Amino acid sequence: MVKGVVMAQDYRKFFETAVDSVRGEGRYRVFQDIRRIKGEFPKATWYKDDISEKEIVVWCSNDYLGMGQNECVVEAVKSAVDAAGTGSGGTRNIAGTTHYHVQLEKELADLHDKDRALVFTSGYVANEATLGVMSKILPGLIIFSDEMNHASMISGIQRARCEKHIFKHNDLADLEAKLKSVPADAPKLIAFESVYSMDADIAPIEEICDLADKYGALTYIDEVHAVGMYGPRGGGVCEERGLMDRVDVIQGTLAKAYGMIGGYIAGEEVIIDAVRSMASGFIFTTSIPPSTAAGALRSVKILKISPEVRAQHKERANTLKDHFRNAGFPFIDGDTHIVPLMVSDPIKCKAISDRLISEFGIYVQPINYPTVPRGTERLRFTPSPFHTDLMMEQLLGALHSIWDEFELKRIKVA
Repeated sequence: MVKGVVMAQDYRKFFETAVDSVRGEGRYRVFQDIRRIKGEFPKATWYKDDISEKEIVVWCSNDYLGMGQNECVVEAVKSAVDAAGTGSGGTRNIAGTTHYHVQLEKELADLHDKDRALVFTSGYVANEATLGVMSKILPGLIIFSDEMNHASMISGIQRARCEKHIFKHNDLADLEAKLKSVPADAPKLIAFESVYSMDADIAPIEEICDLADKYGALTYIDEVHAVGMYGPRGGGVCEERGLMDRVDVIQGTLAKAYGMIGGYIAGEEVIIDAVRSMASGFIFTTSIPPSTAAGALRSVKILKISPEVRAQHKERANTLKDHFRNAGFPFIDGDTHIVPLMVSDPIKCKAISDRLISEFGIYVQPINYPTVPRGTERLRFTPSPFHTDLMMEQLLGALHSIWDEFELKRIKVA
């Protein structure tokens, strides 16, 4: 046997061991094969295997408002394909800046009342590229990061290779202590989120901005779970609380409330221009297709003038919380639209998810480590304006029949 074959066999064992370890911890990820049914959101077809399929109700989609099914958005995508074809044809610098991209960035800048916006291929890339380049723009930069920040923010901060301090989640005292501990004249940036999607809580944005002013720091906020969802025009929690002018860089996504794909940042002209000119994650990748930009543009425009959709969504989320509360199910009762049902066991969490989809046609994905800390495994529900009372009744009935079987605790209802 040749040396190369022996080495390949040896390497394979390491990959097998890595996967076996994940399986043994009960956190091996299984991708459900589904196809959404146009015009019937949140319904989808589940392909259990090559020969069987089943209609299901999706309870865990990040298409929070069903805009991926909106007829006007779908038509905008189709029209752009008819007019411009499919791909963009290049990077933004080389033939990949279409008129749709220009219009979309103007619309996003207006949404956040900023000078300019910049669209990336995803929200992940927007965070990683922007935070990763900040230390090149600001020599000697020190970044202060909330410990619960998204993986994309963490990756960007790591790429920056500058001094960093991680402060306790939403802990203003800890943040201030860390700000005090560094030289007063050092450039500083505070990176945090508005809505934290796994724990359904919201950052103390105004107080963080106060600390930024006090210690001379820039502010960078991730609003991906809030844009389209909060504020009079869907500008996020910053708009809802009248704080957009106090945050230097607002980062958002087109892949959640807007029902498309892509991410962006919005801010002062000179900040956006510097990122545009220096961030490799923006410079060296093909831009989003013109049809995607057109669909996102239409979606942003629609949600700017659709506060009733946000009101309906809030009512549905609160109704699901009321059901869980009355049933004694242990969930995180936050101030957001996200409803995490706590299981706190990775194997049971996966098993409950499997039972729900196979027996009841209800799809909610188990959330296990490393997305959340060990011992805090959960089923993360994201009700939409289109989840009916009947769907909620069916969900509650299914959970009631499963919960006690898995010997999970309930909270006594007062």
